Amino acid sequence: MKRDEAIRIIKEEDLRNYNLDENRFNRENEVGIKNENGYWTVYATDERASMVTGSEIRFDNEELAFDNFIKRLRADKILRKFN
Repeated sequence: MKRDEAIRIIKEEDLRNYNLDENRFNRENEVGIKNENGYWTVYATDERASMVTGSEIRFDNEELAFDNFIKRLRADKILRKFN
């Protein structure tokens, strides 16, 4: 999927706790996506806002990166229901 579709899904499904390529410090327990040097990186942060070791996946394809990003946000929404 493309960025615009991801934004639409985020709004429609009320997905939260994300950093959508924003130039800011990470926050606690969020899923992030960033574009650097032509590559997309999708990652997760922990309760200290540190990037979780092994959570980073690097893509050279924007659509695959956003697919993974939305998949993780949907999983986060499910997990929040149980906390």
